[in-house]
Formats: sequence, C-alpha cells, structure tokens
Amino acid sequence: MIDIDPVGAFLVGLLGGVHCVGMCGGIVGAISLGMPPGAAPRWGLHLAYNFGRIASYTLAGAIAGGLGVFFSGLLPVQQGQQFLLLLSGVFMILLGLYLAGWWNLLRHLEQAGGHLWRRIEPLGRGLLPVRGIGQALALGSLWGWLPCGLVYSVLIWAVSAGGAAEGALLMLAFGLGTLPNLLAMGAVAAQLQRFVRHAWVRRVAGSLVVIFGLVQLAGVWF
Repeated sequence: MIDIDPVGAFLVGLLGGVHCVGMCGGIVGAISLGMPPGAAPRWGLHLAYNFGRIASYTLAGAIAGGLGVFFSGLLPVQQGQQFLLLLSGVFMILLGLYLAGWWNLLRHLEQAGGHLWRRIEPLGRGLLPVRGIGQALALGSLWGWLPCGLVYSVLIWAVSAGGAAEGALLMLAFGLGTLPNLLAMGAVAAQLQRFVRHAWVRRVAGSLVVIFGLVQLAGVWF
C-alpha cells in the first residue's frame, strides 16, 4: 500500500487558490448576486456550495483511487506503484508550471474535459440565481466537475493513493485546501482577484508546487 499525504494535498489546494479564484470566481459571484443589495455575505450559501464541490472531488478521488488499484494490478506490484508515483510527480510539476504561467500544457486537459462539462453546465445555469441552501449544494456538486487542470493533476495523484478510500481522502484534503480562497472570494471578491492577478503571486505558488513534485519524484528514485 502506498502512503498518502493529505497534508501535502491540502497545501496543493491552498497554493492552487490562485487558479481557483479565476475558475470559480464567477460562480461565487453569481451566488452573491442572489443576495439583496448591501447584504452581508450569506455564509450558509457559500458553505453549502463548497460542501457540494468538495463532495464531488471526494467522489472523483474514490473513483480514481479504485482505478489505480485495478490498473496497478496489471503490473508487478512494485513497478505499478513506482509508475503511478512517477506519473503523479510529473503532473505536480506540470501543475506548478501551469499555475505560474510558464507552460500551459494542462490547458489541453481542461479542453478535453469540456466535452463532459458541456452536458453538465446547463444544469448549473438552471440553479441560478441561488436562493437557498439546497440550490447552493446542488450547484457546488455540479461545479465540482468543472474541467480544471488543478483538479485533474491531483486526481492523477489520487490514482496512486492505493485504493478508493485513500483516493477519496486525498481529494477531500485537497478540496479543504481550496476552501479558504473561495470563502474569501465570497467576501472580498474584487480585492482577492486583483491580488492573484499579480504575476509574482502566481509564480511563487507555482514554484512551490513544482518543488513539491520534484520531492515526490525524488521519493521514487531514492
């Protein structure tokens, strides 16, 4: 069984917040549009939306972890584990380069996922404007399947987690890592968007994720 690192996944989600604000900022703003003018943020709606989103990540992680066990069984155990860890380390490096804006290869993965998203997105539009907890929860559950290079990279990591439960835990930790940025987005949207647009913010976050991927690769080779 491969050891997993939910703390690392949480940190990747936290650092990836520079991307989350861009990808999910619009829908978080749309939730706020359902509120009366001048009202304080309805934290219940934002929490419900994020709970649904993270639940979808957790489900996807369970599926990825289960598939990883199946496919690694087609190879000798040690070779299968090393291959999956190598693959997840490479994707972490690609993710860091993507977050920093240095190489956008992962954008092609997002485009590939767009085929499924075109079928799901109209369902989300039908839930707007968000007026209640149930709507926010359903919207988050759908939005969790938004094509996102950040999510896809961590899902590759979940494939190497060692099982469905381990993959689910990894994606749960990742989802919780994205939570602070998106909750802040609900309160200070304009200020947060301006902050993450700074090139140095994206580069620092991306560089740290690249280092994380390199450490993971080092664990395979040494």
